[in-house]
Amino acid sequence: MTKTFPLFIALLLFAGIWQPAAAQTRKKGWKLVWQDEFRYKGLPDPKKWGYEVGHIRNQEKQYYTDARKENVWVQDGVLTITGRKETYPNAAYAPHAEDWKKQDAVAQYTSASINTLGRASWKYGRVEVRAKLPQGGGIWPAIWMMGVNRSEVGWPYCGEIDVLEFIGSQPGQIHGTVHYPGTPPHRSTSNGGKTTGENLHTEFHVYAMEWDEEKITIFFDDQPYHTFSLNMAGEGADNPFRKPFYLLINLAMGADWPGPVDDKVLPQQYVVDYVRVYQKR
Repeated sequence: MTKTFPLFIALLLFAGIWQPAAAQTRKKGWKLVWQDEFRYKGLPDPKKWGYEVGHIRNQEKQYYTDARKENVWVQDGVLTITGRKETYPNAAYAPHAEDWKKQDAVAQYTSASINTLGRASWKYGRVEVRAKLPQGGGIWPAIWMMGVNRSEVGWPYCGEIDVLEFIGSQPGQIHGTVHYPGTPPHRSTSNGGKTTGENLHTEFHVYAMEWDEEKITIFFDDQPYHTFSLNMAGEGADNPFRKPFYLLINLAMGADWPGPVDDKVLPQQYVVDYVRVYQKR
């Protein structure tokens, strides 16, 4: 057996059926500049990932927790974000507050949103994530990017690239969208596309985006399904897509687009095999 095993591997390599992990990360014409293969156990690597905490946007129902293993954990080579039905104290609660984020003393759902803000950002490149998606009413996983200047200029002036958005009650459909400042009276403009796929909940698929000086192209399993010309967002320094962006991966629950959360499907898990960022050689 010890003599035939190397021969077996050699045959697989020759046939292109099996590749070592290092080779699988290579893409012709691209240089791998950042990655998390999740080959460890515990919370996401703090050198690579930070957290959004609390109620954040869109009047979503979940409370994003801070480095809580019940909501985000790495084990067996994958990152898992878990959306749960449970009560959790709202640290921002303020009686009689007008801000919706502060109105509830206790949240009814928890989840996680991790990001690379302050740790890694990129201007142009390819972002690639291999993942299995959660499903069910109100479930809203995403892979997306925003400009690092968001805290200075706000949204939509920072720009947004949605590599993936998925509505759990629409199990075969995925969305890729670009958001940028609109022209009065519209605050923002969206330009997106959608495609369909099978077994999104039970099998891993690759969600990717390529961004260069001219365009953004969004892919599902290496098949492009939406392209956006950067010039549509304006010329010169005001174009948000000519500045560095950071990456976010989150599982939202509830809000207008995904609709009410179906408690019967919870908990739901969003499983990520790897995250890789490439830039042109």
